[in-house]
Amino acid sequence: MHLQNIETFVVGNPPPRHGGRYFIFIRLTTACGITGVGEIYNATFGPKLCCDMAIDMFERQFAGSDPHHIEKMWRRSYGAGFTLRPDVTVMGVLSGLEMACWDIIGKAANKPVYELMGGQVHERLRSYTYLYPNAGDVYPAPDSPNVYNDPDIAAEAALIAVDQGFTAVKFDPAGPYTIYGGHQPRMEDLELSELFMKRIREAVGTRADLLFGTHGQFTVSGAKRMARRIEPYEPLWFEEPIPPENPADMAEVARFTSIPVATGERLCTKHEFARVLETGAASILQLNLGRVGGLLEAKKIAGMAETRNAQIAPHLYCGPIVAAANIQLSTCTPNFLILESIRTFDGAYMSFLKTPIEWQDGYVIPSKLPGLGVELDDDVVAAHPYIDNELHLTLSTVPVLP
Repeated sequence: MHLQNIETFVVGNPPPRHGGRYFIFIRLTTACGITGVGEIYNATFGPKLCCDMAIDMFERQFAGSDPHHIEKMWRRSYGAGFTLRPDVTVMGVLSGLEMACWDIIGKAANKPVYELMGGQVHERLRSYTYLYPNAGDVYPAPDSPNVYNDPDIAAEAALIAVDQGFTAVKFDPAGPYTIYGGHQPRMEDLELSELFMKRIREAVGTRADLLFGTHGQFTVSGAKRMARRIEPYEPLWFEEPIPPENPADMAEVARFTSIPVATGERLCTKHEFARVLETGAASILQLNLGRVGGLLEAKKIAGMAETRNAQIAPHLYCGPIVAAANIQLSTCTPNFLILESIRTFDGAYMSFLKTPIEWQDGYVIPSKLPGLGVELDDDVVAAHPYIDNELHLTLSTVPVLP
C-alpha cells in the first residue's frame, strides 16, 4: 500500500459561518484505492495557496510512501529546506496530510483511529460551545445589543445551551484584539467582563462551568487586572490571557490567579508546548489538530502534559474534519478535559460530511466507524466554493486606545 494521489478542496462556510469563513479539506488516495480525508487549519495565507502547498508537500514527502510511516514522512516535512523548527504554515499543511494518512490506516485496519493510538479510554466526551445568537443565520450588527456585547442576552443564550445539555459554555466579552496586542484592558472591558460573568453565573448557577475566552489581548499586568475581576465567579479557565509568544510571561499570570490558564490554539509541535509546560504557563492545553502537527504529534503533547498534571481541551475554530480528529485524540487520551464543539454539531456546519458527529446531552459519542469516521459529501463541497479573498480569521489593524 502506498500513497498515490491528492485532491484539495476550499469550501465556503455557509451562514452563520461558525468556525470561520472557509475550510480547507484534502483527500489522499492509495494505489489500492483506499481514501483518507484531512483538514488544514492555516490562516496565514490564502486558501488556494495553502492547497498548492499541500500538493507540493505531498509530491515531495508523501507520494509513493506507505501511509503507516507517519514518523518518517513527518520528519521529512518538518526538516524540508533545512527548517527543523515549528513553522505554523508548514505544520498546518502537514497536519492535514498526516490526519488523512491516519484515516487511511484506520480504514485499512477496519478500526477507529483511537483504537490504534492506545485504545478507547472515554465512552463519551464532555463538550462545550461558544455562546451564539439564539436565532437568525447571520451575525448581528456590532452596534446592536447581542450575545457578544450584552450580558443579559448572553445569560439567556447560556441558559438555553445548558438546558440543551451543555455543562460548560464559553464567551469573550474582553474587548477588541489587534495586531498590536497586548494592551491594558479599558475600564469598560473590565466592567463588561465582570458583568458577563455575574449574569451568566446567576442564570446557570452551578449547572455549568464558565470558560472565559480572550485572544491574547493583554499585557501581563492587564491580564492580572482582568483575572482579579472575574476570579470570584470561579471560571474553569482564563484562555490565552496574553499573546502566545512568551510562555514565561504567561506563567506570571498563571501564578497570580487561581483560575486555570488555558492556551495553545496558535501553537504547533511538541517543542512549543514543551515551553508552556516547562514554564508553568498553562495547565490546560488547547491544541488544534489541524495546526499542531497532526494526531501523533498531538498524542505526544498529551503525554508530555500528563507528566505535569496538565490536561488537554482540543480547540476547534475550523471545520468538521478537524472536529473528527479532535474526537479521535480525545477518546484515547487519559488526561482529556473537555472538547470544543460548534453548537451541537448541527446545521450548515456539518453539511460537508456524509456522516454526522453524534452529540447527546452535552457529550460527543465517539464513532465506531474506521479511520476518522467521516467522509466528504462531494456534491455539497462542489456546491460551496469559496470565492472571497478574506483570510479565515483576522485581527483588527487599529490599536486599542483607552
